[in-house]
Amino acid sequence: MSVSTAALDPSVCAPLPVLGQDVTVPLVTGGEVTYAALDYAASAPALQRVWDDVAAYAPYYGSVHRGAGYLSQLSTDLFENSRRTVAEFLGCRPEDQVVFTRSTTDSLNLLAAAIPANCQVFVYETEHHASLLPWRDAQVTYLNAPRTPGQAVETLERALADRDPYGPALVCVTGASNVTGELWPVRELAAAAHAHGARIVLDAAQLAPHHPVDIAELDVDWVAFSGHKLYAPFGSGVLAGRADWLQAADPYLAGGGASRKVARRADGGVDVDWHTTAARHEAGSPNVIGVYSIASACKALTEAGFDNLVAREQELVSRVREGLAEVPEVQVLSLFGDDAPRVGVISFVVRGWNSSHFAAALSAEYGIGVRDGLFCAHPLVRTLLGSDPQDPGECGAPEAEPGERSLNAIRVSFGAGTPDEHIDRFLRAVTELVREGAQWKYRTEDGRCVPDRGEAPQV
Repeated sequence: MSVSTAALDPSVCAPLPVLGQDVTVPLVTGGEVTYAALDYAASAPALQRVWDDVAAYAPYYGSVHRGAGYLSQLSTDLFENSRRTVAEFLGCRPEDQVVFTRSTTDSLNLLAAAIPANCQVFVYETEHHASLLPWRDAQVTYLNAPRTPGQAVETLERALADRDPYGPALVCVTGASNVTGELWPVRELAAAAHAHGARIVLDAAQLAPHHPVDIAELDVDWVAFSGHKLYAPFGSGVLAGRADWLQAADPYLAGGGASRKVARRADGGVDVDWHTTAARHEAGSPNVIGVYSIASACKALTEAGFDNLVAREQELVSRVREGLAEVPEVQVLSLFGDDAPRVGVISFVVRGWNSSHFAAALSAEYGIGVRDGLFCAHPLVRTLLGSDPQDPGECGAPEAEPGERSLNAIRVSFGAGTPDEHIDRFLRAVTELVREGAQWKYRTEDGRCVPDRGEAPQV
């Protein structure tokens, strides 16, 4: 998978309007500043276009699939048209299904519940917990972190060659790391999986917002992603791909919408005829607004020109990496090396700083929001930091005082809505904090590093 480096057209490559772009936040040192949201990898801000589309639909809100009234029919059409929009956005094959879920985590748990009995699952230790942990009822092989894309393919091929070739198998892999932002060789991994009779599911949570994803081109069997990473509100997700395992499995949730016909038996029991469409795994009243939001975001990214968005983001990636490289105390984390293609997700540590302390100072003194911790990818971050990947840790900050070394990292992430000024401010802040230190005193409170409001600023 390559990243476009096409020439930028300034007229179409301005940041996309997002909610919150004019929000100001107080600084502990006094005054206010426009908030610099640089935590896109956790949740990207919703596009203004998405919010406007939802607001236009809101007065026509109605229950889907269950009403003869005009608003119900309108909402049903909106819901199903959104399914078609997402299928087109993902390059789905004619026989693929698009199932709406709550998130990437929900999507992969749904698939885990649908895999055949005795299925062998292969997953790298580098995965986000959403794709590392759902396979509790399967025979799981955890693959060590590769250090090159080629090694990733070789590791998978060796593992698949050693398996029982007669049973079902599934490979789960990320498209772009939520820690390093590095792109994985998805097409090559899919070819290796299929050559050994296995299927493959792509965790595209960090890929879809930054790079086009085409199921047919990548030749993956399923794709999972979340709306809140794709510039839509929280609470919606997608699992798209092959229908056979999903149709053969019991419904993920049993209830209305998943059932096509229910009848009492003579012995007093109940017979159920379940849907074979995506509705089979969409029981209950669906999140129509969330689904419509995803479809709106898909349209917005497509209409903005994904190639141009990718090219602009790559310029931002280069600026951040070059700026951090000028600060010797900063170590950028990487699996595949400096030349590896990546999206706008970069993690690093700063020599002499507790990562939670550094992130707190970025927020309190510069109005910059980043993430610190293990990013729900504990084994990977531990490996990148040179510690035992089995060491315990938490997604949030550890109990380490400011200045103490911590086994966690700082992550800066950005995308289609990021202004240049946010990147400039971030790089200036990193340089000033490393060279001059924090202006305020900080303490640990409930596992978080926070400004000590009772202390005077440092001089």
